[in-house]
Amino acid sequence: MTLLEEKRPAAPPRPASPSRGAVTLRDLGLGIRFAAAGGREGWIRTLLTAVGVGLGVALLLLASSVPHLLDERNAREQARSETRISDSPDANAPKSDSSVLRINTTTEYHDRTVAGYLMRPDGSNPVLPPGIDRIPAPDTMVVSPALRELLGEPGNELLRERLPYEITGTIRDAGLSSPGELLYYAGSDTLTPANGGHRIAGYGDDRQGEPLPPLLIVLVIMVCVVLLAPVAIFIATAVRFGGDRRDRRLAALRLVGADIRTTRRIAAGEALFGALLGLLFGLVFFLVGRQFVGVVEVWDVSAFPADLVPDLRLASLIAVAVPLTAVLVTLVAMRSVVIEPLGVVRRGRERGRRLWWRLPVPLAGLAVLALWGRVEEYTPVNPFPITAGAVLVLFGLALLLPWLVEACVHRLRGGPVPWQLATRRLQLSSGAASRAVSGVTVAVAGAIALQMLFASMNADFNRMTGADPTRAQFAGYSENVTAEGATSAIEQFRATKGVDVVIGSVEAFASKPGDYAEDDIQPTTSLTVGTCETLRELARIGACADGDTFVVHPKGDKDMTAWIDQTARKGEVVEIGSGKKPMRWTLPADSRTVTGRTDPMGDPHWGIMATIGAVDAGKLPDATITTQIRVDRSVPDVAEHVRNTAARIDPGMRFVTIESVERNRQYASIQTGLQVGASAVLLLIALSMLVSQLEQLRERKRLLSVLVAFGTRRSTLGWSVLWQTAVPVVLGLAVAVAGGLGLGATLVHLIEKEVSDWWLFWPMAGVGGGLILLVTLASLPPLWRMMRPDGLRTE
Repeated sequence: MTLLEEKRPAAPPRPASPSRGAVTLRDLGLGIRFAAAGGREGWIRTLLTAVGVGLGVALLLLASSVPHLLDERNAREQARSETRISDSPDANAPKSDSSVLRINTTTEYHDRTVAGYLMRPDGSNPVLPPGIDRIPAPDTMVVSPALRELLGEPGNELLRERLPYEITGTIRDAGLSSPGELLYYAGSDTLTPANGGHRIAGYGDDRQGEPLPPLLIVLVIMVCVVLLAPVAIFIATAVRFGGDRRDRRLAALRLVGADIRTTRRIAAGEALFGALLGLLFGLVFFLVGRQFVGVVEVWDVSAFPADLVPDLRLASLIAVAVPLTAVLVTLVAMRSVVIEPLGVVRRGRERGRRLWWRLPVPLAGLAVLALWGRVEEYTPVNPFPITAGAVLVLFGLALLLPWLVEACVHRLRGGPVPWQLATRRLQLSSGAASRAVSGVTVAVAGAIALQMLFASMNADFNRMTGADPTRAQFAGYSENVTAEGATSAIEQFRATKGVDVVIGSVEAFASKPGDYAEDDIQPTTSLTVGTCETLRELARIGACADGDTFVVHPKGDKDMTAWIDQTARKGEVVEIGSGKKPMRWTLPADSRTVTGRTDPMGDPHWGIMATIGAVDAGKLPDATITTQIRVDRSVPDVAEHVRNTAARIDPGMRFVTIESVERNRQYASIQTGLQVGASAVLLLIALSMLVSQLEQLRERKRLLSVLVAFGTRRSTLGWSVLWQTAVPVVLGLAVAVAGGLGLGATLVHLIEKEVSDWWLFWPMAGVGGGLILLVTLASLPPLWRMMRPDGLRTE
């Protein structure tokens, strides 16, 4: 070893290579820096992504708040329900210092329900419903804020006439199911059990409501899937805003030495920053929008801001899933792009989109539904195969759309200049246009499937009542039968503006007197008292004079006829009423036997019928005044005039509209929920499409300026934008119709029903097309501003 070798310094140790995790974090951080400090263009791109993701996150937070909202709403409704003392809802509580007499005085006003109760305390310490501090004094009332506002509006004189009480207070939120509820409590000093008062001992009914039938559970599952699937697709679309400019910037990074994996991690970092900012925007949108939810009413549904509290588990899932989705979507999108140091090459044109992996996705969804999604009436519904199958079908349609658009536009040739500009743009890059309408495609397909499902269930939850609305449109029932009120009620209805015919009667029960063993059944039939005109509507009596009586037999029912004859024995005594002191009355021996008819409500009539001169209707115990009213629909507000008359006769009169179809309340509430959710989703889709359209125009700003500078007319560019949107829209709606019909038919088969109408897709397709046309028109003003020569400036 020489001296020089001995004095040569040792080589410095090589620095340790950073770990793979550290490299990943460094590249992600670099992508975040690019997104946060990328200049004006970078911030615009990041803000577009954040706004798009934020809109979707806000709607997801709203959806995650629905369970808490429903729980709070049900809790308030249970808290103000009377405490039952037995299984019978008609059972009266014992009289005490805290008991209260009340009667339900709910009414309708212009197709809105005005709930109300007339109340009278039995003592000095009455029980109170939530939201009020004391029972209103006689002839006064406390009202909900919405009802106070409605009563104060001009043009509502008929409602003020119906509720002639002085307003002395406002019901607090604790006593209301929603901010828009119309509710009042009024005081009375004349209410008694004899005129319909029902005694209660407290409030708070903790009994569970009826469980949903299996068919309705399927509907609820599908409503959730159909409403949330477009939101997920929109979030996945929003994170790809500005993709072309991002790819060009990554090509510059390749020029200075970054490899492909590094560029992908940097791109993932940019997407992650946009998604995290979108989460923050979504939280702000949700918190701000929640403050105004109390004043917004959609399909007669509103909510208190305090009820909109996202479920913690669902909110945590959203906070994790959205950024993760953003990163995954970005990495998958970059697999179709080659980023080289000298530019960006897209492989779509040479290779084309593949169908072999897209088509199995919706087919797999249909297979899952067919194999494991069958619903049986008495078997608990398994929600997982139904949810998984529907999600696969809807997301599969979104995957099929880009392939279909690309396959179709590559075959388009020639045509006017705007058409050529549009088709050429789509041929070069159809992905952005396909993504813009994918949300509409999924929403329309899901809506078509739901409509088919609703239509197939229609007969199960919409019962034909047998009523004839042409004979009468309203019916009233009052237990407040007095000597003068028995006939005056009918006369007051007849004197009401717009009333043509009143079928009014007083009805009670008549029994064969005698002593009966505990197991024996006492022969009983109905007793109807009315004018000859009324009785002709209820039986085929022919000639009639005041004082006549009749024994009415049902047509073709020998068993019922024999039962009636055991009670209605001509010349014999019958007992009227079921109390301790029934009224005794002798059926005249000359009573004629006739055949009964059905009334406008569809109910058959039989038993004993008597004219007003034959029996004093005001003395009948346990009687009910029944009125069925035919009106002239051409008279303005005729329904409100009739309801006002009913309220004057008896505030507690049960007054109903005669309908030929009766809808199940649970079924109707699910339909209302679908309408509310669909309105919110359509609004989100419209906003998302507008943001996406503006992002595409911003990407083409310089190209548009060049075309204008070379003399291209603005109208030509405007039509090209319209055609560029219309082509994917038409194809998207075609996919939506085909997929929606297939999904709907499969679901209908699973519940063992038949498709009632294959043409239900027209309204949904029309709404989707109209929505896209509206968004396109809204994007034209920014288009005109972008088509200016100053767009050629560069730095």
